Amino acid sequence: MRRTTTTIRRRWGALALAAGLVAALLPFTAAAAANTVTVYYQPPTAWGTSVNIHYGIDGQAWTPVPGVAMDSACTGWRRKTIDLGAATGLQVVFTNGSGVWDNNNGANYRLGTGTVTVAAGRVGAGDPCAAGGTGNTAEVWYHLTPRGWTTANIHYRPDGGVWTAVPGLPMETVCAGWARRVVDLGTATGLTAAFNNNAGTWDNNNTADYTIGTGRSTVDAGKVTANAVDPCTPADPDTTPPTTPGGLTAVADGLSVILTWTAATDDRGVTGYELTRTGGTGGSTTVTSTTTRYVAYDLAPNTTYTWTVRAVDAAGNRSAASAPASATTGNAPAGGAPLGGDPREDSIYFVMTARFADGDSANNRGGSQHVASGNAANNDPMFRGDFKGLIDKLDYIKGLGFSAIWITPVVLNRSDYDYHGYHGWDFYRVDPRLESSGASYQDLINKAHAKGIKIYQDVVYNHSSRWGAKGLFVPTVYGVRDDQWKWYYDQPQAGRQYDPMVEATGNDPALTPAQNAKAKGRPYNGDLWSSTAPTGNQCLNWGTPTGARSQEGYTIYNCQWPIPTSKLFPADLYHQCWIGNWEGEDARSCWLHEDLADFNTENATVQQYLINAYNRYIDMGVDGFRIDTAVHIPRVTWNRRFLPAIQQHAVARFGEKGRDFYVFGEVAAFVNDKWNRGSVNHSAQFFTWQERKEYSPDDVRAAIEQYDYEQLLGPAGQPTTDNAFLRGNAYHAPDHAKFSGMNVIDMRMHMNFGDATNAFLNGKDSDDSYNDATYNVVYVDSHDYGPNKSSTRYAGGTDAWAENMSLMWTFRGVPTLYYGSEIEFQKGARIDCGPTCPLATTGRAYYGDHLAGSVTATDFGVVGSASGAVATTLSQPLAKHVQRLNRIRRAIPALQKGQYSTDGISGNTLAYKRRFTQGAVDSFALVTVSGGATFSGIPNGRYVDAVTGDVRTVTNGTLTAAVSGRGNLRVYVLDLPGNPAPGKIGADGPYLR
Repeated sequence: MRRTTTTIRRRWGALALAAGLVAALLPFTAAAAANTVTVYYQPPTAWGTSVNIHYGIDGQAWTPVPGVAMDSACTGWRRKTIDLGAATGLQVVFTNGSGVWDNNNGANYRLGTGTVTVAAGRVGAGDPCAAGGTGNTAEVWYHLTPRGWTTANIHYRPDGGVWTAVPGLPMETVCAGWARRVVDLGTATGLTAAFNNNAGTWDNNNTADYTIGTGRSTVDAGKVTANAVDPCTPADPDTTPPTTPGGLTAVADGLSVILTWTAATDDRGVTGYELTRTGGTGGSTTVTSTTTRYVAYDLAPNTTYTWTVRAVDAAGNRSAASAPASATTGNAPAGGAPLGGDPREDSIYFVMTARFADGDSANNRGGSQHVASGNAANNDPMFRGDFKGLIDKLDYIKGLGFSAIWITPVVLNRSDYDYHGYHGWDFYRVDPRLESSGASYQDLINKAHAKGIKIYQDVVYNHSSRWGAKGLFVPTVYGVRDDQWKWYYDQPQAGRQYDPMVEATGNDPALTPAQNAKAKGRPYNGDLWSSTAPTGNQCLNWGTPTGARSQEGYTIYNCQWPIPTSKLFPADLYHQCWIGNWEGEDARSCWLHEDLADFNTENATVQQYLINAYNRYIDMGVDGFRIDTAVHIPRVTWNRRFLPAIQQHAVARFGEKGRDFYVFGEVAAFVNDKWNRGSVNHSAQFFTWQERKEYSPDDVRAAIEQYDYEQLLGPAGQPTTDNAFLRGNAYHAPDHAKFSGMNVIDMRMHMNFGDATNAFLNGKDSDDSYNDATYNVVYVDSHDYGPNKSSTRYAGGTDAWAENMSLMWTFRGVPTLYYGSEIEFQKGARIDCGPTCPLATTGRAYYGDHLAGSVTATDFGVVGSASGAVATTLSQPLAKHVQRLNRIRRAIPALQKGQYSTDGISGNTLAYKRRFTQGAVDSFALVTVSGGATFSGIPNGRYVDAVTGDVRTVTNGTLTAAVSGRGNLRVYVLDLPGNPAPGKIGADGPYLR
């Protein structure tokens, strides 16, 4: 695009010469004395070498337009000496002689005698060209809009000088959203500055202050731009479109089509692309992309589609359409279908599949750490539970009342201790240590669905195993089969691949007994190592001793183990650093642990590898994803790439049921405050929102821009909502227009579940900052931590557990229980200690012994029959408690999906009212936990308690509920036309009575 010839006008605006024209009519008076002024002027860089000064001496006429030429003085400065006669001052303006003027925003410049400077709208004194003289200035522009300010002060210190007095000097608001101050630097060549709104709020660049040089600089959302254009000067209209993109290709991959093209060019920059699709039954469809790659998902099988692409610039100019490209989709993949439905209607039972129930001992595997960990002594291989065991015990889970199961990752793992599933190696394959004949992953999904139970799959986008990801990149490390290491490194065999089902027997005649003991349980690794450096190797000092020794005293070599700084991984696919600051930007772009190779998730190849892999599990009919380590990927990457891909594919495959696909992320903020140590980018609620501005089309740059922009805004600058709250007693339609697509685990409640009241108050305090907290996943403890980042499973006591459950099942959010908590399984045990202690002593112990026998569920929360150990398990007080809680919650929509309020409630902190209204459903409930409460200002009518069946008729807007016993509760439901109260639900138990 080219600029038009329209003159730039605003600050360098059209000259207003009314005062000058009047002065031209005045009579000339001879000077009585000879005064002079030498004017130094620093013109804008764009003016070039032609500069005129147009002036009117006090009491005299103005020079003819465009004034007189100024002389060159020194670099960047023009000079003119003017004889004032008897006058003591004058008015001046400046021009480039081509119609562009600096008239001090229409006010003209008023100068006196002597030597004066005019620079960046500021009048000063002294010769800027004299050796050792003054004259350096900094024209500082501050963008008010990102901070929500209306005014600003600049508090600064010239280099080598002293700070201005707090709060600094006021800045002039020049145009909407921008303030300016010209700083006289004297001989200094820069300054350090911070800004404030004159009301106590500061922007000090996250305590680093801003470093600013001479000339014009802008400070915008934490970024300093030197030699900047005047932000209040509008650019010439842009009417020239970008060039036409070329090389458009379309390649089908099942039901998706990958589109790529070459970038267009534009003299002001291409901002995006529009792709128009024809074909199929949907007519013409246009979508946008910020990169030169797009994957179309919403496609029918065996259908030919055609696309064209146009480039777009910031002014909205569009290029001509490219040459078309076509592709034909393949067959619809085999698989199941999700159950669909609002995920808030479910409660979730969380199992570590390999530790839950063993249905097939033939796939049990102990791995290389079986003996060293102590697991062998307990006959407890790390991979013990499996899909068959889970299928066999679906009725146990349903009998407890749960209608969704969250299972740990299912992809093929590769590490020495990988039963948990978080060391993914082949993301396109289910780990065979979990499957059996007739009990594949697809079988589990189908059989769970047949019982009305959803499957939520744990997925990992942030990292792979330390051995990379098959199909993307697998590092080759240094290895040697010498006397020290031949037990560890298998002899490479052409065509042989990693298979964890085949473990070393420990009977290799080429090894000593001690070496065989070390080798036993290890799967084949001959595909991972080489004594010769591979082609393109970047790892330094390949195969040379490091000087270190292993625990056995063996020589350690360079490039023997994958770590981020070894350059064994390519920088385009994997990050190359360790996390240094867990609340810093590097927490999103560096490795967590040596076993977790950190994907460069801003790379298009990595993105497509993961998207295509997880689409396969969506095709199988899973009902949702729990996203591991979500906080370690920039939100803008989730919002641009992964979340839209999940939603698009689920909807394309399953329509309305696909829209119910439930995504909840682990944003691990292990603190008790609302915002994670003040860092919004590392706080759970932050990830429930869409982006609020456009960032660079490049995902790496966009990630940095987004981090800086949101950190600058801080907690006070984040969006808020009342989506979780009633308005009085009324439910209102929630506004999800800015929802990102990711719900989250309620980390703040989790961290504060030392007691129910603390968890409730902290949860309530955060709820205005989630897009909709009624979708939060809520649990007390998990496979990682207990409350307050405890390393042990919750051990607060049975009564405390009952109270926590009563809160979770009646408060907003989706209640979730870690396997075995219904009997306080392994309470107080250390949750995880890796291979340094037996699994049987941890919070990840094998649960199957408590499930032995048979069980049949006739409905959710209703057991028809049970025998053996599982019958004893189901008879435990907390198991009985959660059964009845599930039945109550399933019967009352307000408890599942309702907004809540504590207004008008007295007598108990753990008390709230909830309501859900949609279509013909109107459900209103009053809840009090572990104590009585009085509810005032409520609708009159007939209320029935779901726990006792007690009936109250309210005529004065007040109901008082009496409750005794920790963990007991009352749920008074309002009888409404078409929505009768369900009455007493279930029989009295150890807590609900």
